[in-house]
Amino acid sequence: MHERIQLLFVGFLVGIGAIVIRLAYWQIIQGPDLKLQAQAQYTATDVTTPSRGDIYTADGYPLVVNKPVYTMGAYSPDVKDNPATIVNAIMPLLRFSIDDPATATDPAKSAVALDNMKNTARATMLERLGHTGYSVLARDLSVDEKNAIVGLRIAGLTFDQSFMRDYPEASMSASVTGFVGRDNVGTPTGYFGLEGFYDRELAGRVGIATSERDAAGNPLLVGDYQTLAGRNGRSLKLYMNRGIEYTVEEELQAAVEKYGAAGGDVVVMDPKTGGILAMASWPSYDPAKFYAYDTGLYKNPVVADAYEPGSTFKVLMMAAAINENAIKETDTCDICTGPVTIGPYTIRTWDNKYHPNSTPEDILVHSDNVGMVWVERKLGGDKMLEYINNFGFGKKTGIDLQEEVSSNLRDRWGDIDYATASFGQGIAVTSIQMVRAVAAIANGGLLMEPHVVQSVVGEDGSQTVAPKVVRRVFSEDAARRVTALMVDAVDKGEAKWTDIPGYDIAGKTGTAQIPVAGHYDATKTIASFVGFAPAEDPKFVMLVKLREPTSSPWGSETAAPLWFAIARKLLLDFNIPPKY
Repeated sequence: MHERIQLLFVGFLVGIGAIVIRLAYWQIIQGPDLKLQAQAQYTATDVTTPSRGDIYTADGYPLVVNKPVYTMGAYSPDVKDNPATIVNAIMPLLRFSIDDPATATDPAKSAVALDNMKNTARATMLERLGHTGYSVLARDLSVDEKNAIVGLRIAGLTFDQSFMRDYPEASMSASVTGFVGRDNVGTPTGYFGLEGFYDRELAGRVGIATSERDAAGNPLLVGDYQTLAGRNGRSLKLYMNRGIEYTVEEELQAAVEKYGAAGGDVVVMDPKTGGILAMASWPSYDPAKFYAYDTGLYKNPVVADAYEPGSTFKVLMMAAAINENAIKETDTCDICTGPVTIGPYTIRTWDNKYHPNSTPEDILVHSDNVGMVWVERKLGGDKMLEYINNFGFGKKTGIDLQEEVSSNLRDRWGDIDYATASFGQGIAVTSIQMVRAVAAIANGGLLMEPHVVQSVVGEDGSQTVAPKVVRRVFSEDAARRVTALMVDAVDKGEAKWTDIPGYDIAGKTGTAQIPVAGHYDATKTIASFVGFAPAEDPKFVMLVKLREPTSSPWGSETAAPLWFAIARKLLLDFNIPPKY
């Protein structure tokens, strides 16, 4: 009897111990997880999606805005009609469009593609209407499509609103604005251009509200309530002028076609602020259907492609030499009688014509490579490299576009490297670096940081992106004197037939062969022209570049006519009367 009591007591202790251990397990080890599960049962979280900010021009025209779209779904317990009946009623109200530009322009291919899209949509809706619970039937329905379907009064259909980017000016400035896609987890994210650079500002902040609910899902007045305030995205006001941008894009596209070029780009800058008044590249893409285009078109070549500037670089080295008092306008070149030999290399003029005793004006007018070697020797290689760095080459400009790149300068410089760099060969730059450097001449020697955005505007006010002076590169006197030489280069140079009567234009042509696999391709060039106007009080500085023109390889016969075609219209846009 005594033994039985002891066994019963031991069993009782073991049972109590097991219960204590189990309770400890649920309380201590599983306690946090159980607490979270309980909270999930009596709390609810509401998420507010912010509206993405708009992008509009300096003159108030929207380039990128939001438009409402709807996701149509079906909740099976509420669906009363036959799936086939529902689909047959909905299909005629849906609008289908072809994304592929090549297919859209071919009537036969377009008809087949539309039929395939409709058949796929019909099959998808029929299949999903057979699911239990909630199913998505169609996405990105327009307001008109949604309202038409609602008018059918089909039980069980739901419509959830969201927003997608809309482009009132179509593909204008696509390489500047970029586009909105989705990241790896499906979150709308800006890519390239302004959308990528200012993604955090444009996207805003999600709002989250958490509250305790009763069994019916109603908020408890005395329950816990927590909020994280959301914020709509901020909008961007650009320096870009809609009229100027339209002119640039229209003229660029026409020039690419006229001169048989593989592509081209143009950038127009306000030299006093560094503000980008226009920026365009061709070929381009439609940001609303970016997924239908070659991904190589996404990057903006003005900031993402490096090239050898050729003779446009000469004005910068001339400015450096004048600023250092290494040369004067009355000095004459003592090596301009023929080709110059440096070690195993021979430097010639572009047309194999030579001009003894050339002045700095003559060197720019004739775009004389040998003359620039003379300028470089007067300046000195180390001092020339110092100015190359001061102009900002080898470093990013800081422009507010996502994909900017910069080619590094060479580590070691020999005599031939200094010589060829003096006329823009053997050194790689981007268009934005080049136009910014020439803008320093137009701006009295001050180098500016370029910006596309003028101000960021949000619910909490407006923040101006103030013009920023990077450094003084040379004196106002040197800038004035080089400007005079650039005016002579336009009036007397190989591109003089494109001059605009009544205005002093400062500019310089450039023709650079394209390096391929360690050598230069003699048949392919990049033609360019850079300049500013009016020379005495510049309102804009502009660089135009054409890649591989086939009608003529020379910048004077392709890029220069494009530059002046745009400049004529810009002078009218700025309401600048002729000087004489």
